[in-house]
Amino acid sequence: MKKVIAALLACTLLFALCACAKTTTTTSSSAATASASTAAASASTSTAASGSASSAAASDSKITLDIIISQYSDNTQAWWAADGDYIKAFEDANPNIDLNVEVVSWNDLYTVVNTRISTNQAPDILNIDTFADYVSDDLLEPTGDYVSADLKAKIIPSFWNASEMDGTVWALPILASVRAMFYNKDILAQAGVDVPTTWDELTTALQAVKDKCPGIVPWGLDISTDEGQAAFAYYTWNNGGGFTDADGNWALNSDANVEAMNYIKSLIDNGYCNADPYTDTRYPLQDAFNAGSQAFMIGACNMMSADSKVNYGVTSIPTNNGTSPVALGVCDRLMVFKDEAAEDQDARNAAISKFFDYFYNVDNYSKYMVYEGFLPVTTDSSEQLATKADQYTVGGSGAAGNNEYFATFCNMLGSCNFYPTAKTEWIDVKQGVIDSEQRICQGEDAKTVLDALQSQIAG
Repeated sequence: MKKVIAALLACTLLFALCACAKTTTTTSSSAATASASTAAASASTSTAASGSASSAAASDSKITLDIIISQYSDNTQAWWAADGDYIKAFEDANPNIDLNVEVVSWNDLYTVVNTRISTNQAPDILNIDTFADYVSDDLLEPTGDYVSADLKAKIIPSFWNASEMDGTVWALPILASVRAMFYNKDILAQAGVDVPTTWDELTTALQAVKDKCPGIVPWGLDISTDEGQAAFAYYTWNNGGGFTDADGNWALNSDANVEAMNYIKSLIDNGYCNADPYTDTRYPLQDAFNAGSQAFMIGACNMMSADSKVNYGVTSIPTNNGTSPVALGVCDRLMVFKDEAAEDQDARNAAISKFFDYFYNVDNYSKYMVYEGFLPVTTDSSEQLATKADQYTVGGSGAAGNNEYFATFCNMLGSCNFYPTAKTEWIDVKQGVIDSEQRICQGEDAKTVLDALQSQIAG
């Protein structure tokens, strides 16, 4: 979360949080009683969730859940419309729960959310990307209070753990994107090389493209201020390094990271890359690949344009030193705000649990992923879409989902790693690794530069 947003959130400590979802009767139970009820409900078993749901159904009160959903496409509003099939089906199956869903564009999302929080009108459920600042301001419910055991069991572990902070998971992943290596099959055939899986094989392939394919850029590299931290992740993770060690401590100057930075430098020094990797962002690189003038690049799963004629393939990022391939995962989240004024916390949590069980139902969720064009974060939908994506339609077009697309990228979801965004030093680390890799690639000693960064961050 941007620093300015964090500052705005800090202002909310001046107000008592009262989320805008309420039962239709006047609230009266105390926060202490609600906390005790919540703790009892958080046994995290399907039976417990079902029991709480039964209590809610027996209540005379109707619960309204206020939900903010981020706008992912021009079709998001239609999916979540109050009179649409999705909302009507949920409310018909759950007559004691009303869903009040507001779709907000990403351009307005942070302003809307912070205004709601500062005026004591936080939503019950929020779909956004980051969560750490909300946790720091004690605004969120832990997932143990409302996620059923069955739902937790089917979320891909790396995506579940991506929302952990101080030993507690605070949000659910709503959808995924993954970064992988794209390659032009025709260029590789012209160069006479196979798809590389290791750094040595990649170097050989790049040299062959350089020698045999005039006018073609062998490797697209972005170490710009836009997203240079991604390059740091691609190469360090796939060399056994990364931002942190196994204990979660900063390890920016590890031997594996030093070697990875020197490898990036070698790609530039040997003339394998685009002319200015220090300023070229991934967008012109994607354009070049889509146009057929670039042999390789690491990119997001949705980087190919609909009108591209390139005969391409996708595979894991090449590794070094026998490291298992690691992909960069990206996920947005669903989180639940506290409502200490709720009349019945058990009933509220049960209603939220019912919503999430409905949302992540294999058919409902698979349909939504194809509709919006993202990857699922559950094992059952990953398996379903790998062979049955064509049974669902893409929002706004009526086109069928692509089985091969989902099979390729869903297969990589289990290998995803994530930026350590929950750590308070992340913003400084992000800027630090970009600055460091640029300085190293321009000639400074990798070990010296990374030692200085580690000292700055970790002391």
